[in-house]
Amino acid sequence: MKLTKRALMTGAAMALGLAATGPALAQDKTKVGFVYVGPVGDGGWTYEHDKGRQAVEEHFGDKVETVFVESVPEGPDSERVMTQMALDGADLIFTTSFGYMDPTINVAKKFPDVKFEHATGYKTADNVSVYSARFYEGRAVQGTIAGHMTESNVIGYIGSYPIPEVIRGINSAYIHAKKVNPDVQFKIVWAFTWFDPAKEADAAKVLIEQGADVILQHTDSTAPQAAAQEAGNVITFGQASDMAEYGPKPRVSSIIDNWAPYYIARTQAVMDGTWTSTNTWDGIGPGMVGIGEISDAVPAEVKAEALALKDALASGEYHAFTGPLKKQDGSDWLAEGETADDGTLAGMNFYVEGIEGDIPQ
Repeated sequence: MKLTKRALMTGAAMALGLAATGPALAQDKTKVGFVYVGPVGDGGWTYEHDKGRQAVEEHFGDKVETVFVESVPEGPDSERVMTQMALDGADLIFTTSFGYMDPTINVAKKFPDVKFEHATGYKTADNVSVYSARFYEGRAVQGTIAGHMTESNVIGYIGSYPIPEVIRGINSAYIHAKKVNPDVQFKIVWAFTWFDPAKEADAAKVLIEQGADVILQHTDSTAPQAAAQEAGNVITFGQASDMAEYGPKPRVSSIIDNWAPYYIARTQAVMDGTWTSTNTWDGIGPGMVGIGEISDAVPAEVKAEALALKDALASGEYHAFTGPLKKQDGSDWLAEGETADDGTLAGMNFYVEGIEGDIPQ
């Protein structure tokens, strides 16, 4: 069920009145709300979260009712949307963008009986959990392919916002591209948006003009794929969803976010009365991060190397951030064989040695 913002803003009194007149109806189903930063048709981040919502409906059938609001800006608008969802009887609300962190905490204080789940943030409360995926593991696989396949030795990266999640991805991709191609250079363009096809296309074009023949992205639309396809001889990777319509080239593989199992498990916990505040950060091994099919545009030996890396990451045999590694300023970070701890990764605010340019403040 889709709710428009206008419908959600139509007054707490009406919502409370309806709840008061039909408590039996309200108790029949567990009501699960989703707040989305982009449109469900973005082909990337929000599209995959909505697939998770649909999986909840399919799994539980008439035991649940789901509602969602798409294209909700990070900030006061999101707080109003969450508040209205809670007033409308939601038992569980998933808020699916980093910038929803403080609004989620604020609304959760007002509705202690409602459970909240915030994606990619770090602030919790008794009724607020956080969850994210180790996207950086997928970036390691992408970086390996990119390092092998670039002919110009220039890899472009479209950043959304300079938050730890995005910086981790850039670092991981760079480390693994550099491992297989010491001559590789990264150029980064910050779009300062999660979803804006025009800005994303412009960023891709700028990177291509700067000599990049591989484009990675941490933005949500397929616009960079289209720009690469138009340019010709540029390869890309699907972000958040497979974006397979651009295969076998420019899109040669992808990172796929699989939220469905988590959404089903957390909804079940609310139904069972076993829900507690947790911090979940899963990767390739548990299946929250998937690697999309590697196309035949990638040489067989490169594909084999990438899949071997995927398997090592999944099993825990290998960690994407394994020393020796230095920070951009040349200071030591990880010694030979040492791996990064989750605390450092969660707050990552530095580039590794070799990446040029400053992180925007």
